[in-house]
Amino acid sequence: MLNLRKANKEDESKIMDLLESVLSDYGLKTNPYKTDKDLLNLENYYFSKSGWFAVIDKENEIIGSYGIFKINKKTCELRKMYLLNNYQGQGLGKLMMEDALKKARELGYSEIVLETNKLLDKAISLYGKYGFAQYKPSHLSDRCDFAMRKVL
Repeated sequence: MLNLRKANKEDESKIMDLLESVLSDYGLKTNPYKTDKDLLNLENYYFSKSGWFAVIDKENEIIGSYGIFKINKKTCELRKMYLLNNYQGQGLGKLMMEDALKKARELGYSEIVLETNKLLDKAISLYGKYGFAQYKPSHLSDRCDFAMRKVL
């Protein structure tokens, strides 16, 4: 059975495994010392700072994730939205996206931004369907070369 739920401390290493698996399919790598260090302490980076982190759990395996990270009072960032390849095309990306947008609104944000890599074309297509549009931020994370935003 699939369960979209709030992530917890015990999920942190499994979420990192999920990222490694998904990114390796595209020739990309994780960086637990910089770009992905937020996954080593979800409480500190998300929950204690007006953010959120959720996972899709299937029989104690983390198959999907997303985070809502506070940028400022009005803007949050959609981070770490990943889904294992063999679960794509089943509506789970839509489930996570709708939950993320709902949670961002509940947390009081009026804008949501994201960074991704152009290689992740399925994700970019999904973001576009939900009204995200490309923009040029002042900075991008190490493995990202594309940014989008949406007014909530």
